[in-house]
Amino acid sequence: MPELAPHGRAAARLWLEPGAPGPADSSIGGPLLWPAGEPWPVCPVEEEDGPHENGPLVMVPLAQLHARDVPGPWWPAGADLLQVLWCPVEHWEAPVGQADLCPVVELRWRDAAELSAAGTALPPEPPEYYEDEFLPEPCVFSVEHLTDFPYREELPPELQPALRQLVKDTDPGGKDVITRVAGWKLGGWPTWHLNHPSTLSCERCGTPMTLLFTIASDDTAGIVVGRWGELRIFTCPADHTHPFTANLH
Repeated sequence: MPELAPHGRAAARLWLEPGAPGPADSSIGGPLLWPAGEPWPVCPVEEEDGPHENGPLVMVPLAQLHARDVPGPWWPAGADLLQVLWCPVEHWEAPVGQADLCPVVELRWRDAAELSAAGTALPPEPPEYYEDEFLPEPCVFSVEHLTDFPYREELPPELQPALRQLVKDTDPGGKDVITRVAGWKLGGWPTWHLNHPSTLSCERCGTPMTLLFTIASDDTAGIVVGRWGELRIFTCPADHTHPFTANLH
């Protein structure tokens, strides 16, 4: 169906395997290449009653991704390392831009060469109070590069019937294996499991945001997100330093 080509987006799906990654490796749940002297991030949520009542909770490493291992259009100029951290506690009322009933997420974009030259620090121990499903098992991964396509409702009306038939012909059981590929993923299109497609706009400049990273519930990493859902991180394509959005589906 060549008419789909203009609507495709590059994506990289990550296939996880248990491993023992080091601080310089790309990983899920492994140690981070963290600059010596830089404070470790803590959860911004403040609660009078609950795990935060004795002070903020330290965030734990969720993912470290090097551009050399996962090349693609998601890398902004000057950055070749993405680090994702989160607070290993479910939040019922998350900060603005974050998803309720999920950990609070933090991103770090870095230049790996500058980071290595500055020296690195070991991550602190997880906080005393945490939820097991939010402490990932250390994993390495292989990468599957693909072209991802949007849900048919996001396409021009004249293309929707042909895509519906193509999906049916591809898998008679009715499973859509062509659009909105699920799982751990950089780039691509959001899955929209629970509601209709919508457009998220950057709160600072109004530019439509694009999907950066999908965090999936996964037995290998031991993670359960929002009752076996996915947590998607959207960023502003005009400026990666603008606030991001974490969205649960």
